[in-house]
Amino acid sequence: MEDAQFIPYREPLHVTLTRNALIALCVGGILAWRTGAIARWPVISLLTLWPALGGHFVEIFFLNFLRPKLSPARTIQIAARLATWFTGGLLIGLAVVLCARPLNGFRPIRWQNLWLAGLIFIGIELTAHLFLQLRHRPSFYNGRG
Repeated sequence: MEDAQFIPYREPLHVTLTRNALIALCVGGILAWRTGAIARWPVISLLTLWPALGGHFVEIFFLNFLRPKLSPARTIQIAARLATWFTGGLLIGLAVVLCARPLNGFRPIRWQNLWLAGLIFIGIELTAHLFLQLRHRPSFYNGRG
């Protein structure tokens, strides 16, 4: 993998939007159902669109812009990807909190807890890449994606 040539990731926008909207709708429905707030399903789905669609663009940023500028050494690639996911998770978590505030009334942001969003986002990405790996597709685990 040391002499890898990275191919930019491309996907039609309508495919990206459809997939991520369906993910947000399903996850929003599950969260609304599990919290007993089924009437808030549309709002919860809208908020879950941040990690779904935002996560896609964090991944595109890494694959197409950051990865080609880094050493192809596997350890460097792994560290950079985890750092990108963590930072992206922080920003997405902040966006969710800021968008939810007008919907739930004013609640101050607990900055000391925002780092959890970065860790949760890493977990989401690792899970998504596990499914890619199980389908023998390029993923974080095999170093091809």
